[in-house]
Amino acid sequence: MASPLRIVFAGTPAFAAESLRALLHTQHEVVGVYTQPDRPVGRGRELKPSAVKELALARKLPVFQPLSLRDGSAQAELAELDADLMVVAAYGLILPKAVLEMPRLGCINVHGSLLPRWRGAAPIQRAILAGDKETGITIMQMDVGLDTGAMLYKMSCPISEHDTSASLHDRLALLGGDALLTVLEAIENDEPYQPEAQDEALATYATKLTKEEGQIDWSSSALAIVRAVHAFNAWPVAYTQVQGQTVRIWQAHLASEQTTTAPAGMIIRADKQGLWIAAGDGAVVAIDSLQLPNGKALNYGDVLNSRKELFQLGTTLGAPA
Repeated sequence: MASPLRIVFAGTPAFAAESLRALLHTQHEVVGVYTQPDRPVGRGRELKPSAVKELALARKLPVFQPLSLRDGSAQAELAELDADLMVVAAYGLILPKAVLEMPRLGCINVHGSLLPRWRGAAPIQRAILAGDKETGITIMQMDVGLDTGAMLYKMSCPISEHDTSASLHDRLALLGGDALLTVLEAIENDEPYQPEAQDEALATYATKLTKEEGQIDWSSSALAIVRAVHAFNAWPVAYTQVQGQTVRIWQAHLASEQTTTAPAGMIIRADKQGLWIAAGDGAVVAIDSLQLPNGKALNYGDVLNSRKELFQLGTTLGAPA
């Protein structure tokens, strides 16, 4: 058996934690874990450690949280770890050329798309928004560009019409760990994958999500609205206004074969059989789960039972004029 590699892991959210968890089941030595500084969350703005930091501390691994890796002292600290390889997954900090060249085997990245499609910060959400039927994991040899490095290995994953970003995220996170172990095994056996350059003509960019994108535009097609609801679950969560109150929409589907001439955003059904909203293309969106202000996400039937006055037939949803 080949000698274990000395590996530095860099990642921040739950997606990355699954890759770290997979790595910890190998013979390789994780000599340091880099993650973003703790962030304030909730109404109390208490500092919360990242999912990667929580896992690293539970496994008694050394944790580093520099604000930047461009700083000379941060680079010196990293160099002292004498890593053979750096594994990066949704870290959130730019790795400068000096860092990329520091480990003997360079730096590899676990990316949540089939590159070169959906480079960037929000590949899972953008794939759902675009109506992609397939996504996956790419293990990439990192370079100084934004997800532009040569591809080492890919694993694909179908996207169903019922998938949300939350459900797809969880599947891809596990797939990322599997793909990472496959590549590490090849490196370990001196049979590494031949790097494959990305086709720049096929590149698309998954720009970072904003809260404002969650505002539902009822003049859009019903299919586009349903995709937005799925893409923005679990953040920022799609939302609309109902009689002056902001309501978050967690789940929705197309009311199959239903059409309407009602104006976009109008409630055309609100009973035990469904909460139906007219879309801009004459098709109909059926809302499955929604959340009223200061409440929790509930089935549409439970919401209608408690607040039926908000969802009268003919009421129009949408941002105030």
